[in-house]
Amino acid sequence: MRTLTKAVIVGGATLFAGWIGWGIYSTRKAESVPYKRIGTLNDFELRQYLQMVLVETSASTQRTAFRRLFEYISGANQGEESISMTAPVETQGGTSVQMTTPVRSESAQSDSDELRMAFYLPSEYDPEAAPKPTDPNVELVTEPSKTIVVDRFSWYAPEWRVTRRERNLLSTLEREDVEPIGSPYLLRYNDPWTPPFLRRNEVAVPVAETA
Repeated sequence: MRTLTKAVIVGGATLFAGWIGWGIYSTRKAESVPYKRIGTLNDFELRQYLQMVLVETSASTQRTAFRRLFEYISGANQGEESISMTAPVETQGGTSVQMTTPVRSESAQSDSDELRMAFYLPSEYDPEAAPKPTDPNVELVTEPSKTIVVDRFSWYAPEWRVTRRERNLLSTLEREDVEPIGSPYLLRYNDPWTPPFLRRNEVAVPVAETA
């Protein structure tokens, strides 16, 4: 009986260590969107981003939105290029590149319950070079350079937690007389199998450039 208990404990510890190892590996493997840290606002970070290209869709559920974008980076584009979220993959007749993190999601600006989700493309893709989607529900968006304020947190990001952080961030901007020039959105940097304590999430708000 003791031998069985010991085997279960060792096996559980091995699986847990492997889970953590995968989380660390997958996080380091993905290319992150580059930015310049330009300061802080209370406990929040001020960043500056250059122009970026995103592939974007609106859908009634996160699952649907994610599936459409995943199909795009898996080759559902006019160049049939494969863009992996975790590691480069090879596809016949296409180019293999690595997709950047984070994944971005926000409520669509409409009267419906749809949400908008976007993947950032690697920096080598400018608006002309990015492969065009074959799904009419997916589009490429060029986002100009911008300044954002970011609230970073770990663990899971359920809607109630994100909403609370969005309100806190907007309240801080109002107190500090910083003008938001867009709605808050959520940034997630990890795949679904990453342990919650290793996850990186951010609530971000675009703001007017500070002096």
